[in-house]
Amino acid sequence: MKLTSYSNFTLRVLMVAAARQPELTTIGEIADAFQISKAHLTRCVHQLGQWGYIETVRGNGGGFRLARDATAISVGEVIRRTEEGFDVVECFDAETATCPLLPRCGLRPALLRATDVFLATLDGFTLAEIAANGEDLLDALALQRPAAACDEARAAF
Repeated sequence: MKLTSYSNFTLRVLMVAAARQPELTTIGEIADAFQISKAHLTRCVHQLGQWGYIETVRGNGGGFRLARDATAISVGEVIRRTEEGFDVVECFDAETATCPLLPRCGLRPALLRATDVFLATLDGFTLAEIAANGEDLLDALALQRPAAACDEARAAF
């Protein structure tokens, strides 16, 4: 199974937002950090806002942040929304299936089961879990940590 770039970018946006919570993040910061198109990210951020995963703040100093707790966002839920479908072979869609083996095929049930297991596995992970190493993620991307984390780091010295 291969996910689209849209799913990949959407999850990256959510991971950075979770790592920087409650601070705002900008599309430009993520585009620069990952070396990906601002136009693609704008589409992702817009859709995430429509789905209620993030809230956006307009204007100078604006950006976006998580609108829901990261523990309440399942990776499987996001993938189901960002992918058009999970028809890994054409026979998954009864309306367009042309394979003459369909009534007797043993491959189709195996692939259906594998798809179900794939999604069930992703359902078992939350955004909080995949972004649990948030400081490491931000360091790898050379992004600023949230102000609260910076204050805690200074206090430790």
